[in-house]
Amino acid sequence: VQLQASGGGLVQAGGSLRLSCAMSGPISRSYTLGWFRQAPGNGREFVAAIFRNTGTYYADSVKGRFAISRDNAKNTMYLQMNGLKPDDTAIYYCAADSSLILSSIQRDEQYDYWGPGTQVTVSS
Repeated sequence: VQLQASGGGLVQAGGSLRLSCAMSGPISRSYTLGWFRQAPGNGREFVAAIFRNTGTYYADSVKGRFAISRDNAKNTMYLQMNGLKPDDTAIYYCAADSSLILSSIQRDEQYDYWGPGTQVTVSS
């Protein structure tokens, strides 16, 4: 399983970006897919997840502004980010795992597969 995130960049506060995560390998619809982010000096933080293609979950800090989705035909996961704030500045990572339970989807150490991150910078 390989993941590759892209789509980061520099945007002004209030703007939008869409991150993509291209996935290769045997990633079935039963996998949990997630986005995490890490700001300088901070640990990796949960952003959003699709749990086994049954539901989407978000951190409170991004709820109502971000949307996670998956295109099974393209084997790609997305994170649409609207209303961006300077606090959203971070390196964003996509992750996947085949055996998570719902109570674990916000725990980064539970994910087996990670892609290299993509930088998102929001200027004020």
